Amino acid sequence: MIKRISRNVHELTTDIENFQLAVLSDIHWDNPKCDRDKLKRDLDYCLKHEIPIFINGDFFCLMQGRGDHRRNKSDIRPEHNNARYLDSIVDTAVEWWEPYAHLLTVIGYGNHETAIIKFQETDLLARFVDLLNYKCGTNVQTGGYGGWLVIKQRIGKDNRVSHRVKTKIKYFHGSGGGGIVTKGAINLTRALEMYEDMDVFCMGHIHENWARNDMREKLVHNSITGYSIQQKHVHHMITGTYKDEYVDGFGGWHIERGAPAKILGGRILKINAYRTAKERTKDIDSISFPR
Repeated sequence: MIKRISRNVHELTTDIENFQLAVLSDIHWDNPKCDRDKLKRDLDYCLKHEIPIFINGDFFCLMQGRGDHRRNKSDIRPEHNNARYLDSIVDTAVEWWEPYAHLLTVIGYGNHETAIIKFQETDLLARFVDLLNYKCGTNVQTGGYGGWLVIKQRIGKDNRVSHRVKTKIKYFHGSGGGGIVTKGAINLTRALEMYEDMDVFCMGHIHENWARNDMREKLVHNSITGYSIQQKHVHHMITGTYKDEYVDGFGGWHIERGAPAKILGGRILKINAYRTAKERTKDIDSISFPR
């Protein structure tokens, strides 16, 4: 169950101890270069295994409207090549995503959605979510460009709140162009300095796909046992794109700026919550979708 706490803070409650969350970003669903076959395979995997889905920005591409200096006639799908370009994207997206609507939890904004708000004065992401919820009776939420998603897992058979394990996910769509050499590693180190008390940090935007783990020392006080020094595990994720801009390397903006081929797809966050003799805790990791 997903609950809105504020405009960019949401809480997802589950009774699954070995919980999985699909984290996607940079889908660019309406772009002809979006690999919808790969996207459908990943979404069908979530459907088969009942894995909820969180999307961290750039759900849409939206670059072919009137007045957009990035527009290119070859980068528009036939069904969107009409006088209602933006409206047709929302309508067709709702129809395409209906089979997966019940799995969607929160969809955050990316720079492609915020650009449309800025220049076209309409919020396409909110319109998509509202229409999808209306048609499917779902409770999909819009998030922020950055925000928090808290996972509350129950351990054991007791329903008391004290038996819930919380995992705090800090999400940020991303900024900058990414580095061919560092592949966004500097962004993750910056996140450690910017945000407190997160268990997971995830970002997209730079179209990379990998994860790493960091440990932080913390001082904890317990009213019974007193002070103790513990280590806090922070899992970092950079999620890939579904937009294959490289193709065969022939040309285009992606090639001209010297960008390499990118690994397509999102990641699956795995949170195993359990109780030890001293505390309630969890193990966190993430994997790419199976090929």
